[in-house]
Amino acid sequence: MSLTVDDFDFPLPPELIAQHPAPERRGSRLLHVDGGRLDDRCFADLPQLLRAGDLLVFNDTRVIKARFHGVKDTGGQVEVMLERIVDARHAICQIRASKAPKTGCRLRLADTFTVRMCGRAGSDGDLFALELDEDGNFWDLAERHGKLPLPPYIAHPADGADETRYQTVYARAPGAVAAPTAGLHFDEAMLEALKAQGINTAFVTLHVGAGTYRPMRVEKIADHRMHSERYEIPAATAAAVAATRSAGGRVVAVGTTSLRALESASQADGSLRPGGAETDIFITPGYCFRVVDRLITNFHLPKSTLLMLVSAFAGCTAIRAAYTHAIAERYRFFSYGDAMLLERTDAI
Repeated sequence: MSLTVDDFDFPLPPELIAQHPAPERRGSRLLHVDGGRLDDRCFADLPQLLRAGDLLVFNDTRVIKARFHGVKDTGGQVEVMLERIVDARHAICQIRASKAPKTGCRLRLADTFTVRMCGRAGSDGDLFALELDEDGNFWDLAERHGKLPLPPYIAHPADGADETRYQTVYARAPGAVAAPTAGLHFDEAMLEALKAQGINTAFVTLHVGAGTYRPMRVEKIADHRMHSERYEIPAATAAAVAATRSAGGRVVAVGTTSLRALESASQADGSLRPGGAETDIFITPGYCFRVVDRLITNFHLPKSTLLMLVSAFAGCTAIRAAYTHAIAERYRFFSYGDAMLLERTDAI
């Protein structure tokens, strides 16, 4: 099957793009997609759709304050979005400016600290490598002087409410510049209720990069190259997946980032390789899933790699029907929007 990016387009009324989260984390809607069956639920119903012995796998990455405004040493204005902090003194970023800074150029960010542009980075050279030009480290400077990097389709600047709600309640490992948004629906009370019901939990870490919002610049999806992201699978999570499989339970990925980490670390028998690695896995229809049985996810952008992933998981026909239904029923879309529970299918 030769699929194009246009095969994953759909018209979305702009008023359905959620600009703010629901008043309560669990207050969103939940569309259960099981092949051709669509069931409108509330996210608070999730425990009723799971059973004892199931394993929920969460991504515990923490969003860093990755956006900065500044000036080049030539006087031009820049906006810097950290893609990844490599170490205390080095980072990779996206830069918006009227003219791209040259290697060796110095940028004064947040009117507080200076970095030097060391050259191009990224698989296609569209990122920039930065080095701190003075004392300090990127982790502290981001926390103290950066801005929370809300997605480009959210119109308002980040405020105090966003700093709480654009972060999962279990976020632990700093490094993401975009939230694993399926996890935003869970609060502490729901986690406790799931535990009391005999539903198990485990964690992976995948630091979501800003490349998750980058538009595809090819016609045929087979020609697309994914951005690379760092992930880690704890030994305890690999063991939990094996135990769940052995007992006949289901592995439920909370978000596409958890799924990408699990499938990246999977072996032919469905077991996981624990440890850390880089992944540029690109999951499209026809992919054979080894680990994940069910997926909790938000609604994704037209023509996006994540829409292709969920189409691979639940079936293209089922996802098209689900999105058509969601638009007709006025579901809220994208990061602060509503959620879906998808059942895996082998149908394309």
